Formats: sequence, C-alpha cells, structure tokens
Amino acid sequence: MEEAMGLGAPQMRPVEMSMLREALRRGWADMKRAPGFGALFSSAYVIIGLLLAFVTWRTGQTYWLIFAAVGFPLVGPFAAVGLYEVSRRLDRGQALEADRILGVVVRQSSRQLPSICVIIIMMFLFWFFLAHMIFALFLGLSTMTNVSTSFEVYLTPNGLMMLGVGTLVGAIFALLLYMITVISMPLLLDREVDFVTAMITSFQTVTANPFPMLIWAAFIAAITFLAMIPAFLGLFLTLPLLGHASWHLYDQIAIREA
Repeated sequence: MEEAMGLGAPQMRPVEMSMLREALRRGWADMKRAPGFGALFSSAYVIIGLLLAFVTWRTGQTYWLIFAAVGFPLVGPFAAVGLYEVSRRLDRGQALEADRILGVVVRQSSRQLPSICVIIIMMFLFWFFLAHMIFALFLGLSTMTNVSTSFEVYLTPNGLMMLGVGTLVGAIFALLLYMITVISMPLLLDREVDFVTAMITSFQTVTANPFPMLIWAAFIAAITFLAMIPAFLGLFLTLPLLGHASWHLYDQIAIREA
C-alpha cells in the first residue's frame, strides 16, 4: 500500500558536511541495487548528447544549442523524479516495480513539476539571450570564418573579456537555478506543495547553509563536466549517482512529522 503524501513544506535541519558524504554513500548503494533504472533514466541524456554532437560534427552548426537548452530542462526533472522514487522505495522497503516507478514519473506531469520546468526553460532562454548580447558586445565586429573554428578571436583582449563576462554571468544563472531546484525537486515528489513554496524552501535552505550547499553544487558541476568528456558515457555513472544522492541529501535534511 502506498504511503500517504505529506502536506506543505517541512522544516529543514542545518546541513552538515557529513550529510553530503552520507548522501553519496547511500546514492552509490542505491545505484548498485537498482542499476537498470539508473541506466534507463540516464540513457536519455547520453543519447541526446551523442545525437547533438553528431549533428554538430556533420553540419558544423551550433544552432542546436537552443534546442538543447529547451529539451534538457524538459527531460531532466522527470528523469530525476524517477531516480528519487527508486531511492524512496528502497528506503521504505517497497518493491521496485517498473509500472509503479514509471507511474510516479507520469503523474508528475499533472502536478507541480511542469511549472518548475517552465521556470527552468525561461531561465535558459534568457541566458541564451544574454549570451548573444555579450558576444555581440565584445566580438560583434570581429572577423570570423566560423564561430566554432575561429579560435584565435577568443584570445584577443575582447575575446578574453567576452569569455570572462560570459562565464561570470553564466555562473550566476547556474547558481540561481541550483538554489531554486536542489531541494524543491525531491520536495515536490515527497510532499503535496505548490512549486513556488518548494522553490522558496530550496532557496532558503541554500542561503541558510551556504558552505556545504555550495560545496555540493561545485561537486555536481565538476563531476558532470568530467562525465561528459568521454563521449557523454560517463553520465551513465554520474547521473544515477547524483540523482540517488540528491534524494538522500533531502531525506536527511527534511524534518518529517512523527
């Protein structure tokens, strides 16, 4: 019998560094206990990444990045929910039935998760708009044969300034996105709560625990970047690990009613 869903956002414990290590330990254990679901939910990322790399190689075009910015935020949250549900069931000793787990993912489409997807997509599109503005501001009058091959332009003073400003602005957007989703995503699966409250709870949790939560953000960014280097295949390992670990971090922080 399915466990009743709690109402409203729970109180959050202070985040300690030991919780991060414990989340990774439990996430690794879950990944080993249910490798099939990890492969299933991460395969979408790997396939799309390989497909986009192939299109870029064959056409030399980079316009597909806009479609990637729209597509990944749509797929990502639902894939993450699947991994959260696997970990939740393992914690509670419930059977890992594929129809139940996939059913949870499907049911999120009629709850609050699509609203967060819209927020993520809007942020991505606004970032792309700003990125084009930054590029035009610093390199709009530069002579380039192709954006992908004219690497020497990026080593000019304007090019280096563009890379610096673009990296700073992109980091700010990435941090904001992390702050509003790191807790809100598992919270929406665990509790019946509106997406605005979930995002505020997530933001407040990060601001109340800046050091461990920023360490967690840096770890996620670094391990994901490294996983994409070997033809995206490292994502088969890192995405399930991070998905399961993210649930366990939330599970340690959230204070539930007795």
